[in-house]
Amino acid sequence: MAAVLLAAYYLLPLDSAFTAATVMALIGGGLVVVLLLAWHVRAILRSRRPGLRALAAMATAVPLFLLLFAAAYYLLERSAPDSFSESLSRTDALYFTMTVFSTVGFGDISPRSEPARLLTTGQITANLLLLGVAVRFLAGAVQEGRRLQDR
Repeated sequence: MAAVLLAAYYLLPLDSAFTAATVMALIGGGLVVVLLLAWHVRAILRSRRPGLRALAAMATAVPLFLLLFAAAYYLLERSAPDSFSESLSRTDALYFTMTVFSTVGFGDISPRSEPARLLTTGQITANLLLLGVAVRFLAGAVQEGRRLQDR
């Protein structure tokens, strides 16, 4: 699934401007990630291998989450070329997204404009939610799934 999402990121035309519609698409994509995780929680509870199912959940939700932000950064750079410390290709946008997600800090690429900083702040907040809340729900579902199996 991660490979399909990555191929879509590179193959889909991303030639529109960064607009309110882009922000709405990013929010909609975030809701899709939440719904995907909720669906996975239900599947984990019914699974014979809840731990493996939770791993599959993260293997689909995290790449989707990251590629949504990479696409948003790429579109923002196309709309306002001085938004970052250097021009972003799709690979650069993905690299920046991974830098923010992994919390290793900014090196060669950093947000310069206010919209870029707001988007980056939004990603940092969403990262904390994904890593804190979503992982907690998945771990709880794994425990409950194992408990149900023991019955």
